[in-house]
Amino acid sequence: MHTLSTPLSRRACVVALGALLAGAGAQAQSDWPSHPIRLLVPAPAGGASDMIARTLGESIRKSTGQTVVVENKPGAGGIIAVDSLLSAPRDGYTFILSPNSLVTENPYSYKYRIDLFKDLTPLAEVASVALVLVTNSQLPVRNLGEMVSYVKANPGKISYASYSPGTLSHIKGMQFNKAAGLDMEHAGYKGSPPALQDLMGGQVQFMFDGMGTSLPMIKAGKLRALAVTSAERLPFLPDVPTLAEQGYTGLTQTMGTGVWSTPDVPSDVRRKFREALLKAMATPDVKDQLQVLGMQAGDPTQSVADLDKQLRRDNERTGQILRSINYTP
Repeated sequence: MHTLSTPLSRRACVVALGALLAGAGAQAQSDWPSHPIRLLVPAPAGGASDMIARTLGESIRKSTGQTVVVENKPGAGGIIAVDSLLSAPRDGYTFILSPNSLVTENPYSYKYRIDLFKDLTPLAEVASVALVLVTNSQLPVRNLGEMVSYVKANPGKISYASYSPGTLSHIKGMQFNKAAGLDMEHAGYKGSPPALQDLMGGQVQFMFDGMGTSLPMIKAGKLRALAVTSAERLPFLPDVPTLAEQGYTGLTQTMGTGVWSTPDVPSDVRRKFREALLKAMATPDVKDQLQVLGMQAGDPTQSVADLDKQLRRDNERTGQILRSINYTP
């Protein structure tokens, strides 16, 4: 007699198989991480996000024993990286590290096929940084007042770069244009490195950039810093005034960088990776490297729920800003 052919026996087999798979899944979660972790970065190698990812990845490797493989997937406002995340197995071995603009700004400039707030879930904000307004050190502009005069003296001839259309780098340039009554043209790039190359080469004249990529060139004398977007002067650029100090009080803002997963990754695995990130952020090596990049570690006390609320508020604020300056992608 083939007892497996009876309905009761088939149900018993299904139950047994389900229990077996559940046990295997629980075992996989308890063993996490058992192989290398992929960290997708929607920016080119050498940019600030790339440097943060590699710094954190090395610290996580030391604490977990598993390599963190950083994969650069620049372009399309993060869509390429997001698509790669969504096509990966939902087993907790693929994550995205990106400026928060991925969800707070880019959706206003790019057509995503998904709702990022539903299909992604934040794990932690790992770093924050002010933007710095920079120019070619050979340009006859040494402060913000001289910049405004220079642009007005060259109508229709001046451009400002951004590391990607629709990001804070782009928005700050548009806001400054409006606040100072300027007509600078926007030139969008795929990341800071190519934008800075053209800035130093004279193809564009100004840029609001992340501190991580501009600070080394400022210190080397290749770029000149005119202002920072932070509320107070920065300890590593004490002689550079804030925008607010120079009369542009509505342009104060910093930029966060976070790590995301998909919400269907097992919650225990997401929790473990968040703990690994927070542990890395607290290490002296990571703190020192972030400071070298002109950044600060994120707030470890901020919960995932609070971070999600903050990102939604920032998304709404971006929409209000873009509407106020009549921006269309």
